[in-house]
Amino acid sequence: MTLQQWRNGWVTLGLCTAATLAAHAAEGSVMYRCPGNDYNNTISAKEAKERGCKTIEGAPVTVIQSVKPRSGNGVPAAASGASGARVDPVAQRMRDSDAHLILEGELRSEQDRLAALQKDYNNGEPERQGNERNYQKYLDRVAELKAAIARKESDIAAIKRELAKLPK
Repeated sequence: MTLQQWRNGWVTLGLCTAATLAAHAAEGSVMYRCPGNDYNNTISAKEAKERGCKTIEGAPVTVIQSVKPRSGNGVPAAASGASGARVDPVAQRMRDSDAHLILEGELRSEQDRLAALQKDYNNGEPERQGNERNYQKYLDRVAELKAAIARKESDIAAIKRELAKLPK
C-alpha cells in the first residue's frame, strides 16, 4: 500500500464516519458527549443525564479508529517480549561506568567555564572593554554575564542530578 492509498483510505473513513453522524443527526437523534470523551447517539436522554453527558448541537463529530502499526522487522510484537528486554549485567555496568565518566568530564568542563565566567564577572564589576564607551553597552554585557553564570550553575546542577541517578 502506498502512502497516497493509505491517506485516501483515512480520508474515506473520516468522510464515511462524518456522513454517518450527519445522517443520524438529520434523523433527529441527539449526539451526547459523555465523560471520558465518549461520544454516543444511541442512549436515551435519561441515560445521558444519569451518566453526566451533555448534548452536542450543530457540531459535527468525526471519530477515527487507529490501526495498530506493524513492526518493521517481521517479528510479532508479542514474540519480542521479555527475552529481548534484559541486558547482560556486565554490559550494563560497563555502560553505567562509561556514562559516569562522560558526565564527570562534562561536569569538570562546565565548572571550568563557570569559574572563567565568574572571574570575568568580578562580583558584578567587570572591567570595561575598549568598545564600551557607551555605559549601556557595559551594563548589557554585565547582564549577559550574570545570565550566563545562572545558566552554567543550572547546567551543573542538572549534571549532578544525572550523576546521582547512576548506580555507583
